[in-house]
Amino acid sequence: MALLDRLKQELDRAGRVAQEAFDDGKTRLEAFRTRQLADKAAQALGYAVYRSRKGGNDLDAATYDRLSATLETHDTEASKLEADIELRRQQSATPGSSSTTGPDSGASGYQGSPS
Repeated sequence: MALLDRLKQELDRAGRVAQEAFDDGKTRLEAFRTRQLADKAAQALGYAVYRSRKGGNDLDAATYDRLSATLETHDTEASKLEADIELRRQQSATPGSSSTTGPDSGASGYQGSPS
């Protein structure tokens, strides 16, 4: 009976480790995709400024506000995801810690500077 209990414990532990690895990979992929969206938004903003200045004009305020808001949204979300990844990495590096954090744990209010 003790052997079955030990086997069950090891299978449960392996399941938790696999789930944590899956969650970490999912968060990393989401952060990568969000960072790509931020880069595309920055590129769109840069092109808009370039084209308007090339034509001898300044970029109109509505276009600038729209493009910069999109960039800020994606950049903030990417920074939150990257902070969550770093938090998970630190927790997994700490001996005896449990890394059973969810995607919104701890870093949900993070307002870091753009990377």
